[in-house]
Amino acid sequence: MTDAAEAAAVRAFWQRLDLPGLIDLHVHFLPPPIERAVWREFDDAGDKIGRPWPIRYRQSADERVALLRDFGVRRFTTLPYAHKPGVASYLNEWSRAFAAEVPEALWSATCYPEPEAPAYVASLVADGVQVFKVHLQVGEFHLDDPLLDPVWGVLEDAGTPVVVHAGSGPVGNAFTGPGSMARLLARFPRLVLVVAHMGSPEAREFVDLAEQYDGVHLDTSMAFTEFFAETDAYPRELLPRLVDLQDRVVYGSDFPTLPFAYAEQLGWLADLGLGDDWLRAVCWGNAARLLGIS
Repeated sequence: MTDAAEAAAVRAFWQRLDLPGLIDLHVHFLPPPIERAVWREFDDAGDKIGRPWPIRYRQSADERVALLRDFGVRRFTTLPYAHKPGVASYLNEWSRAFAAEVPEALWSATCYPEPEAPAYVASLVADGVQVFKVHLQVGEFHLDDPLLDPVWGVLEDAGTPVVVHAGSGPVGNAFTGPGSMARLLARFPRLVLVVAHMGSPEAREFVDLAEQYDGVHLDTSMAFTEFFAETDAYPRELLPRLVDLQDRVVYGSDFPTLPFAYAEQLGWLADLGLGDDWLRAVCWGNAARLLGIS
């Protein structure tokens, strides 16, 4: 599929739903040296997850922004994530500058369990940051790490969404799974957490948390794709519960690190058969509400 044909397919999807476009809450733009390092990890994924992960969208950042615009993605994240102490501030400053230059980019930030985190998170929130991202699999920490306690208090009071890669897909470790999120929410129940990839493969446990806590949302990125289904298909018996959680599911793609066309993922969402109202809420309304987008 050419870029032009794919863009036409994506636009046809949201136009059929009478939407103004898409809001994608799981898009990554990173500083070039870190982005290259991340892509090398995906290039070596065959040894780690048992199958190749060819990245489809390796264009320059400017070309990728242009492609998202052509798709009709009206707002998208950059979702930096820190993998060790001392990196978050660099990522956050780069993301701030990127969002200042790209009107569609949501100002995204990250944090890491480190003594400096409470101060820089409070400063970012005061300045108007729109969304945070943390990655337990890559960062190798638990959400309820004591160093993050002041951070969660600030984010809970502000209502700032935090996209969390907590599920054990595609490869888990001692820090992934629902456990630390459940412990965190017991102490900070008003947090707005967006569970990346629907929490796959621990999908049931994360649906449980979404039903228990009003601030827990689920992002669709790659969770319903045939690529993920090779090992851990999303349990179809959970779909009726996703209908009941219609206002807490948000669209995410994981662009640009996709092994398939962006448009295909939208087709898989439609194929769930959960209805046009569900698709409208997921692909626009819920994220617009979370972020105050008219």
